[in-house]
Amino acid sequence: MRIAVLNGPNLNLLGTREPEVYGRTTLAELEQLVRAEAGRLDVTLSWFQTNHEGAFVEAIQGLRGQADGALVNAAAFTHTSLALRDALLAVRVPFVEVHLSNIFAREPERRHSRLADLAVGIVAGFGPQGYLLGLQALVAKLRG
Repeated sequence: MRIAVLNGPNLNLLGTREPEVYGRTTLAELEQLVRAEAGRLDVTLSWFQTNHEGAFVEAIQGLRGQADGALVNAAAFTHTSLALRDALLAVRVPFVEVHLSNIFAREPERRHSRLADLAVGIVAGFGPQGYLLGLQALVAKLRG
Protein backbone atom coordinates (compact mmCIF):
# COMPACT_ATOMS: atom_id res chain seq x y z
CA MET A 1 0.00 0.00 0.00
CA ARG A 2 1.25 3.46 -0.93
CA ILE A 3 0.34 6.52 1.14
CA ALA A 4 1.33 10.09 0.29
CA VAL A 5 1.72 12.74 2.97
CA LEU A 6 1.17 16.25 1.63
CA ASN A 7 2.08 19.24 3.79
CA GLY A 8 1.23 22.84 3.04
CA PRO A 9 2.57 26.32 3.70
CA ASN A 10 4.72 27.19 6.68
CA LEU A 11 4.93 23.62 7.93
CA ASN A 12 8.63 23.78 7.03
CA LEU A 13 8.88 26.13 10.03
CA LEU A 14 7.57 23.59 12.54
CA GLY A 15 9.55 23.53 15.76
CA THR A 16 10.11 27.28 15.77
CA ARG A 17 6.85 28.77 14.43
CA GLU A 18 4.35 29.44 17.21
CA PRO A 19 5.43 26.47 19.35
CA GLU A 20 2.56 27.18 21.75
CA VAL A 21 0.17 26.31 18.89
CA TYR A 22 2.14 23.82 16.77
CA GLY A 23 4.59 22.34 19.27
CA ARG A 24 8.34 21.95 19.07
CA THR A 25 8.54 18.93 16.74
CA THR A 26 10.23 19.86 13.47
CA LEU A 27 8.91 18.73 10.10
CA ALA A 28 11.90 16.39 9.73
CA GLU A 29 11.17 14.84 13.13
CA LEU A 30 7.50 14.50 12.21
CA GLU A 31 8.46 12.77 8.99
CA GLN A 32 10.65 10.30 10.94
CA LEU A 33 7.74 9.49 13.27
CA VAL A 34 5.32 8.93 10.40
CA ARG A 35 7.82 6.86 8.40
CA ALA A 36 8.42 4.63 11.44
CA GLU A 37 4.69 4.05 11.81
CA ALA A 38 4.33 3.42 8.08
CA GLY A 39 7.04 0.77 8.36
CA ARG A 40 5.21 -0.86 11.25
CA LEU A 41 2.05 -0.89 9.11
CA ASP A 42 3.93 -2.22 6.05
CA VAL A 43 3.08 0.90 4.05
CA THR A 44 5.25 2.72 1.51
CA LEU A 45 5.25 6.43 2.24
CA SER A 46 6.00 9.48 0.13
CA TRP A 47 6.46 12.87 1.80
CA PHE A 48 5.95 16.34 0.33
CA GLN A 49 5.89 19.92 1.62
CA THR A 50 5.39 23.16 -0.26
CA ASN A 51 4.61 26.79 0.40
CA HIS A 52 3.16 27.18 -3.11
CA GLU A 53 -0.46 26.48 -3.99
CA GLY A 54 0.27 25.48 -7.58
CA ALA A 55 2.91 22.98 -6.48
CA PHE A 56 0.40 21.55 -3.99
CA VAL A 57 -2.20 21.18 -6.75
CA GLU A 58 0.35 19.39 -8.95
CA ALA A 59 1.28 17.07 -6.07
CA ILE A 60 -2.39 16.16 -5.63
CA GLN A 61 -2.82 15.60 -9.37
CA GLY A 62 0.20 13.30 -9.26
CA LEU A 63 -1.47 10.99 -6.74
CA ARG A 64 -3.62 9.22 -9.34
CA GLY A 65 -2.10 5.81 -9.96
CA GLN A 66 0.77 6.57 -7.56
CA ALA A 67 -0.94 6.47 -4.13
CA ASP A 68 -3.72 4.43 -2.60
CA GLY A 69 -4.47 7.18 -0.12
CA ALA A 70 -3.10 10.36 1.40
CA LEU A 71 -2.73 12.36 4.56
CA VAL A 72 -3.31 16.01 3.71
CA ASN A 73 -2.33 18.90 5.94
CA ALA A 74 -3.12 21.78 3.63
CA ALA A 75 -2.40 24.25 6.47
CA ALA A 76 -3.75 27.72 5.59
CA PHE A 77 -4.83 26.48 2.14
CA THR A 78 -7.44 24.38 4.00
CA HIS A 79 -9.52 27.49 4.54
CA THR A 80 -9.06 29.21 1.19
CA SER A 81 -8.20 26.97 -1.71
CA LEU A 82 -10.83 25.93 -4.19
CA ALA A 83 -7.93 24.82 -6.39
CA LEU A 84 -6.89 22.14 -3.86
CA ARG A 85 -10.51 21.10 -3.44
CA ASP A 86 -10.94 20.76 -7.21
CA ALA A 87 -7.73 18.72 -7.50
CA LEU A 88 -8.84 16.36 -4.72
CA LEU A 89 -12.23 15.97 -6.42
CA ALA A 90 -10.53 15.21 -9.73
CA VAL A 91 -8.14 12.51 -8.51
CA ARG A 92 -10.55 10.87 -6.05
CA VAL A 93 -7.80 9.40 -3.87
CA PRO A 94 -9.10 8.70 -0.36
CA PHE A 95 -7.50 11.08 2.15
CA VAL A 96 -7.53 12.06 5.79
CA GLU A 97 -7.34 15.76 6.56
CA VAL A 98 -4.80 16.32 9.34
CA HIS A 99 -4.09 19.41 11.45
CA LEU A 100 -1.64 19.77 14.32
CA SER A 101 -3.88 22.30 16.07
CA ASN A 102 -7.62 22.13 16.61
CA ILE A 103 -8.73 24.41 13.79
CA PHE A 104 -12.26 24.49 15.22
CA ALA A 105 -11.00 26.13 18.43
CA ARG A 106 -9.05 28.86 16.64
CA GLU A 107 -9.87 32.12 14.89
CA PRO A 108 -13.20 32.16 13.02
CA GLU A 109 -11.51 32.18 9.59
CA ARG A 110 -9.72 28.92 10.47
CA ARG A 111 -12.86 27.07 11.58
CA HIS A 112 -13.99 26.18 8.06
CA SER A 113 -12.34 23.61 5.82
CA ARG A 114 -12.90 23.61 2.07
CA LEU A 115 -11.67 19.98 2.04
CA ALA A 116 -13.43 18.34 5.00
CA ASP A 117 -16.51 17.05 3.20
CA LEU A 118 -14.27 15.26 0.67
CA ALA A 119 -12.12 13.59 3.33
CA VAL A 120 -12.52 10.09 4.70
CA GLY A 121 -12.03 11.73 8.10
CA ILE A 122 -10.36 14.58 9.95
CA VAL A 123 -7.82 14.51 12.78
CA ALA A 124 -7.18 17.87 14.43
CA GLY A 125 -5.64 19.06 17.67
CA PHE A 126 -3.40 16.15 18.63
CA GLY A 127 -0.10 17.57 17.38
CA PRO A 128 2.25 15.08 15.72
CA GLN A 129 0.18 12.20 17.11
CA GLY A 130 -2.58 13.28 14.73
CA TYR A 131 -0.52 12.21 11.72
CA LEU A 132 -0.07 8.77 13.26
CA LEU A 133 -3.76 8.48 14.10
CA GLY A 134 -4.67 9.61 10.58
CA LEU A 135 -2.28 7.10 9.00
CA GLN A 136 -3.56 4.23 11.15
CA ALA A 137 -7.20 5.08 10.40
CA LEU A 138 -6.62 5.52 6.67
CA VAL A 139 -4.72 2.25 6.35
CA ALA A 140 -7.43 0.40 8.32
CA LYS A 141 -10.11 1.91 6.08
CA LEU A 142 -8.26 1.04 2.87
CA ARG A 143 -7.61 -2.51 4.04
CA GLY A 144 -11.30 -2.90 4.83
